[in-house]
Amino acid sequence: MKEKGGEFVWFDNKFVKWEDAKVPVYTHAMHYGTAVFEGIRGYASSSSNAAAKSGKNNVYIFRLKEHMERLHRSAKVYSFSLPYSADELYDATVELLRKNRMKESVYIRPLAFVGMHGIDLNVTASSPTQTVIIAFPFAKYFKGEGIRACVSSWRRINDATTPPLSKAAGNYLNSILATQESRRNGYDESILLDLAGNVSEASGENIFLVRNKKIYTPYFADSALEGITRDSAMTIARELGYEVTERPIPRAELYMADEIFLTGTAAEIVPVTSVDGKPVGDGKEGPVSRSVRETYANIVTGGSKDHMDWLTPVW
Repeated sequence: MKEKGGEFVWFDNKFVKWEDAKVPVYTHAMHYGTAVFEGIRGYASSSSNAAAKSGKNNVYIFRLKEHMERLHRSAKVYSFSLPYSADELYDATVELLRKNRMKESVYIRPLAFVGMHGIDLNVTASSPTQTVIIAFPFAKYFKGEGIRACVSSWRRINDATTPPLSKAAGNYLNSILATQESRRNGYDESILLDLAGNVSEASGENIFLVRNKKIYTPYFADSALEGITRDSAMTIARELGYEVTERPIPRAELYMADEIFLTGTAAEIVPVTSVDGKPVGDGKEGPVSRSVRETYANIVTGGSKDHMDWLTPVW
């Protein structure tokens, strides 16, 4: 981050000033990437929400429990021992936003990492770990009404080497390479293929294709992350009456799609309007993508009675 977020950070069960949240330079995670994390959004209530109309503005944290549970699953893959339960992290997040008096849309970053373990690689359940939660104001990740993507020359990490299902910090070096390449070549985002040459995901988002009003997305065996926004979009799409299928997607099908959209915490739901310079459909957001995106946006801001169980009110 280039600028300071909230005044306080939750750090190992204490609220500390932003500038006091420090770790030693020999922290194991700094040297070896031994950290797992989550990205979570909190949304200011929409103007259409009944609570907002009555003057009781709120911030809704989206699927907070599921994110904290996934953090624990990610840590389990690498035998990290998190000293705080998912419920404790849930409560800490709500309290952090209250302490920072946040009433605008925010991004929340829980991070658990190996601390003073030494320089050896034998991380175990007894290795010292630390946990931090930070929050800062956040609006849109991608600007505009659609993004231009390219297929990266870099392949997505594979479960045989570095498990993609664990949201580990080191995994994102792969995403950084793909992002750098796409930006150098004038694109907004990259799409990575798995080792078999099938579509996996974008650098930080899951991917969906629409053909003949049917929706397709890669399965986890294609090195895709078990995305929470992905799961939400699939649920919404099915409730809207669309057929959603998880299956391998060959690269060429990207160029045949009627619509493509990405899902992720930061990106939310965003249409892809071209791939490798080839327009997707008519080069604009399609009706299927739009319906899923608009329904999602209405839900996360509390403007819908549907899926209120996905939202945690802060105030």
